[in-house]
Amino acid sequence: MKTTVDIDDPLFHAAKAEAQRRGVTVRSLIEEGLRRVLAAPDTQAFVLADCSVDGGGPTARWSDSTWGEKLADIYEGRA
Repeated sequence: MKTTVDIDDPLFHAAKAEAQRRGVTVRSLIEEGLRRVLAAPDTQAFVLADCSVDGGGPTARWSDSTWGEKLADIYEGRA
């Protein structure tokens, strides 16, 4: 089947160079890539667990401190 697709120029040039290196056509290289993708097991997208908390904002100790002061407190005692 004939079809037309738009491929990013740098990707196409890399594919063309790889096809030449392998001694195959760009078409066969694209077909091989599609076959590999379609044969691969489905992978589910990573979903970050919701670990949010119902807090009232920063503690009194940090409510009026600068970011630098907060960092100094967090890393206090570390080398």
